[in-house]
Amino acid sequence: MLHVLIGQENGKSRLQQAQDDVEEVKGIMLDNMNKADERGDKLNDLEDRADELLEKSKHFEKTANQVKQKKRWENKKMKLVFIGVGVVAALIIIGLIIFAIVNGKGGE
Repeated sequence: MLHVLIGQENGKSRLQQAQDDVEEVKGIMLDNMNKADERGDKLNDLEDRADELLEKSKHFEKTANQVKQKKRWENKKMKLVFIGVGVVAALIIIGLIIFAIVNGKGGE
């Protein structure tokens, strides 16, 4: 009879151990599922931030091209101004030289 009681106790112990193992596995699985949900949320957030960054980069590229074209046009205008000033200065110098030559011959 003592043997039977020990066997039942061991059987109960094995059943309890199996239930404990099931509870442990259940806890691990729930934890894994929660972590998977968190990871999914983080991936969605990351995807949203990546989309936002892409839009900002497109806007930056557009603005950079506009600034580049504006600066290019300003540089062309400055070159034209310098060329114009140079041409006017050259014409004045040539005019003064011609005036000096004409007045020099007339004074002789």
